[in-house]
Amino acid sequence: GTEAASAAAAEGQAAGQVYAVDQAEAAQQPGTMSGMVVLNDIPIFALFDTGATHTFISRRCLDAIGVHAVTAVDPLEVSLASGRKIVTSAKASDLSLSIGGRVLTADAFVIEMKDFDLILGMDWLSFYHADIRCHDREITLYLPGDESITFFGSRNRSLPHVVSIAKATKLLRRGNCQGYLVSLVEDSQKARTPHDVPIIREFVDVFPDELPGGPPNRQVEFSIDLIPGAGPVSKAPYRMAPKELQELKTQIQELLRLGFIRPSVSPWGALVLFVKKKDGSMRMCIDYRDLNRLTIKNKYPLPRIDDLFDQLRGACVFSKIDLRSGYHQLRIKESDIAKTAFRTRYGHYEFVVMPFGLSNAPAVFMDLRNRIFHPYLDQFVIVFIDDILIYSKSQKENEEHLRVVLETLRREKLYAKFSKCEFWLQQVSFLGHVITQAGIEVDPSKVSAVQNWSTPRSPSEVCSFLGLAGYYRRFIEGFSKIALPLLQLTRKSVKFEWTDRCEASFQELKRRLTSAPVLTIHDPSRSFTIFSDASRQGLGCVLMQDGQVVAHASRQLKPHEQNYPTHDLELAAVVHALKIWRHYLYGGRCEIFTDHKSLQYIFTQKELNMRQRRWLELVKDYDCSIQYHLGKANVVADALSRNVKGDLTYVITQQCPLIHEFARMQLQAIDALTIAVSGSTSASVSAMQLQLTLRERIRREQASNEFVRVMEAKVHAGGIQDFQLGADGALEFRGRIVVPKVEALRKEILSEAHTAPYLAHPGSTKMYHDLRGSFWWRGMKKDVAEFVRRCLTCQQVKAEHQSPIGLLQPLPISRWKWEEVTMDFVTGLPRSSEHHDAIWVVVHRLTKVAHFLPVSMKMSLDKLAEIYTRGIIRLNGVPVTIVSDRDPRFISRFWHSLHEAMGTKLEFSSAYHPETD
Repeated sequence: GTEAASAAAAEGQAAGQVYAVDQAEAAQQPGTMSGMVVLNDIPIFALFDTGATHTFISRRCLDAIGVHAVTAVDPLEVSLASGRKIVTSAKASDLSLSIGGRVLTADAFVIEMKDFDLILGMDWLSFYHADIRCHDREITLYLPGDESITFFGSRNRSLPHVVSIAKATKLLRRGNCQGYLVSLVEDSQKARTPHDVPIIREFVDVFPDELPGGPPNRQVEFSIDLIPGAGPVSKAPYRMAPKELQELKTQIQELLRLGFIRPSVSPWGALVLFVKKKDGSMRMCIDYRDLNRLTIKNKYPLPRIDDLFDQLRGACVFSKIDLRSGYHQLRIKESDIAKTAFRTRYGHYEFVVMPFGLSNAPAVFMDLRNRIFHPYLDQFVIVFIDDILIYSKSQKENEEHLRVVLETLRREKLYAKFSKCEFWLQQVSFLGHVITQAGIEVDPSKVSAVQNWSTPRSPSEVCSFLGLAGYYRRFIEGFSKIALPLLQLTRKSVKFEWTDRCEASFQELKRRLTSAPVLTIHDPSRSFTIFSDASRQGLGCVLMQDGQVVAHASRQLKPHEQNYPTHDLELAAVVHALKIWRHYLYGGRCEIFTDHKSLQYIFTQKELNMRQRRWLELVKDYDCSIQYHLGKANVVADALSRNVKGDLTYVITQQCPLIHEFARMQLQAIDALTIAVSGSTSASVSAMQLQLTLRERIRREQASNEFVRVMEAKVHAGGIQDFQLGADGALEFRGRIVVPKVEALRKEILSEAHTAPYLAHPGSTKMYHDLRGSFWWRGMKKDVAEFVRRCLTCQQVKAEHQSPIGLLQPLPISRWKWEEVTMDFVTGLPRSSEHHDAIWVVVHRLTKVAHFLPVSMKMSLDKLAEIYTRGIIRLNGVPVTIVSDRDPRFISRFWHSLHEAMGTKLEFSSAYHPETD
């Protein structure tokens, strides 16, 4: 080494060495540690190497960050681990390196490296007095002013070499490499424990594996205040399957062991039901819907989110803490424990701690946390519902603040769940915003539904997008001018051709939709409105406040969701909205509008399936109501629910070029093979069999069709415009593949578009519009109509939308006042203080004078006759004719005898024809 240095000095070169320029070499060096850092605002992969004399940067990384190297005064001769020597004179100076929220500088020589972007050598490590603890994978850097930064490195591991699809396609086409379809499975690694994290290891008792029994007495107790006149509600338990009974017994024993419940003799009795978790296990839930309806709502104030953000400005290091079963760490007021009772086959029990599912639980839980952390609120702690955010201006300061919070939790005997906590973050998502050192930004996922809207491929898709944009046209200046190119595409006389003007209009409308004033800043003190909708393509929802949009959201259906009935699919859209906007809606009031009318009765529905039970457990945490909104007016959520990628006709006709290359390869069927990759990843290669896609089968049938051959000849001759050849050689008509006259093939296409499990037997018009975007053959519209007409399921199930057979038979118009009247009951209303739950409506057909008599459906006929005499006959006299439906009260012998004595003729509507009266 001395001789090499002397020789280099004699030639006017400085000498240096680096023993690790890739992962394999770094793994053999004991004094190395790697991890992700930020260089010139770009994340890179760096190696901290005590064996390197200088700092080095790869040429690839230098080009990526847009920095130009300069020529050093003295070239550097670098000795590599292989014994080879290279000379470099390129040097990058004053690089901006961000570690732990602080910006440091570095000078680096440029060399070629395989796996690393940057190697920080001894020149840089010694300048910052680096203290390296290899066993803990930690490096502490000391800055001027006794300030320090701790960096946590990652374990040395081999990085996969990722190439783009375009490059993979090129390599396969050249034939100079082999291609395999593999499935990568990451081996489970040892979970991180509190003992592995600095500071946290001092508070291991705050992060137990389970709660150590019942909570102590606290300054806040959970109380349940009932509305005046409310009494106990008790119901018989549900019948359960043997598996549910076994799980019920196990969980009750566990709750008794922890002291969370006790035997009860309460007159209250809620029901127990089970919902499945993602891992297949069962969660026991208590159905407190009846109790919640009788509970006075706690209006504990929530902080203004914009005020919280004012406190975060300037912070650059963040930590988040989540409590373990937080509700179970708060006691219930002794006088209210009986109200939480629930009935089971194995006994009657009541909760001593606050259970899940009670409507006031979130407000009381936040009250407790605010009292506990009151001295630190707006200083370095934010508490919002069940989130604790610790924010600081440096890592050292964040460590001090974290210690204060953990000491507070220890003193109050509150326990956290380590697996859900995060520490020393430089970027954190909080309440729908992304917070970094640079400031506060809107979360990109908030408007991704509109930003990621794919380019329309048909007039119907253009109409769907314009339906969304047009709803907000009053917020967009010059909307008509911007949307004019798109509006022209929706006209029947205009050929669909996507031009540059259309693309510019499309992108400008998307930009306007996702910028102020369309997306408004929400006010947490005001209620929200959600419009949700579901289709067979996806779920869509819009969050609004005071008539302005706060956020859009949509997603496509998962495979299993495509089998949901319409009722559950519409409820899934509601649950999707509550989940993604939880930080807005939790603890506040919101109204949910859906175009599925029966969904507004979900809270009073007696029979619930397992899926509905699970979702209602989530909905019960929110103060919300579901109301019906006409589907034609719900254009925004409807458009979002239908703008998802992955519809049938697109999937079966579009293919990735890379898959084409695999289809051309001679793939050999092999048995399952396991390949070890660096001891941590296994790749499973199993036997494969290529199947022809529908498009490929159509193309093959085209080869033997006379009409197709004639059209192909005209295309080659240039004598026809509407027909062209696709990239795979298939004949297309205006971009749609031509389906030859093969009965089995056309029938398969029609059947897939009409009777598939994820479709709802669409009518002929909708089915034709779905198919014509991808397929074409002469007489397709007629074939579609004939297929739908012959569908047995449609004939048996679908209702007729035409006018009923026969002539209209209007009732004769009366000539005198109160000669002919109609009457009916409006039932199913909330019970009034006088115990009325229905309205008896009596209308005079000539003058339209109406009487509304409050009644109870439990009243006897004698009582109804008394009300009729006092409220109708006393004021108007005896009518000549009464028209009513066939309600049991109107066809009873008593009612007939009464009106026969008064000389009134009774006429009844025909069955299933309520519009008569």
